Amino acid sequence: MQKDLEEKFLSDFEKNQNIAHKICRVYTTNQNAHNDLFQEITIQLWKNYPKFRGDSKFSTWMYRVALNTAISLYRKSTRRVKTQDISDVAYKISSTPYDDTEEAQLKALYKAIHKLNDIDKALIFLYLEDKPYKEISEALGITSVNARVKMNRAKEKLKNILNP
Repeated sequence: MQKDLEEKFLSDFEKNQNIAHKICRVYTTNQNAHNDLFQEITIQLWKNYPKFRGDSKFSTWMYRVALNTAISLYRKSTRRVKTQDISDVAYKISSTPYDDTEEAQLKALYKAIHKLNDIDKALIFLYLEDKPYKEISEALGITSVNARVKMNRAKEKLKNILNP
């Protein structure tokens, strides 16, 4: 029984592991933190997998567990003393001709998303993943109407951050 459960989990996880990586990207600022969060999300998914009843899609359940894990760890980390990562200071921009417009826009978007509260981050993340409001509401445990209202407010906040 345990072997079947393990194989089913690994199959489901491998098909959807990009969800965890994308959430890590939203909630972390460097590779080490990304790896730590990914590992913690994986542990929480495995610990909670026996409770997964299949009422929703695995990916929806995975979003919910991963987002809750990321938010919990993010809240714990904000209680620590802030330090600056050396890689942020040592980063140098290459002088080779390269159109980094799209990359700069993505960085600006992620930087703006980092300024949002936890629920708004989750909403924007799921929206960027092209999830329907029904799935967003299920993942966050709110009504579909509430998800739409919160999404409009979160978009407005993002607009104000990106275009002050």
